[in-house]
Amino acid sequence: MKQVKHQDVSAERPPARDVPESKQLRKLAGDWLKQRRADAELSQADLAARLGLKYYTFISQVENGFSRVPTEIMGAWASELGLEPAAFARHLLKYYEPELYRLLFGTESK
Repeated sequence: MKQVKHQDVSAERPPARDVPESKQLRKLAGDWLKQRRADAELSQADLAARLGLKYYTFISQVENGFSRVPTEIMGAWASELGLEPAAFARHLLKYYEPELYRLLFGTESK
């Protein structure tokens, strides 16, 4: 009988069908962030400066779904937008890690 080697699941690539969905979710998150920034009456350059970012184009990348808000600056990002940090992080988790969000909070939509 042939022995089966254990595979490292984390090393496996996600199915190709999941990639477009994750990009679409990042874009939706970016749209939400862009609206929150507009509500706070901040330009991309203003927000970047307040967050201590070297390039304001990073804000554009996040808002266009090409990048994510780094976890280590989520609290500062929320504060600069006048939002409660935990609620901000929780909202972004819905887009960035939908399965983790579902496991933690169920299917409720807040």
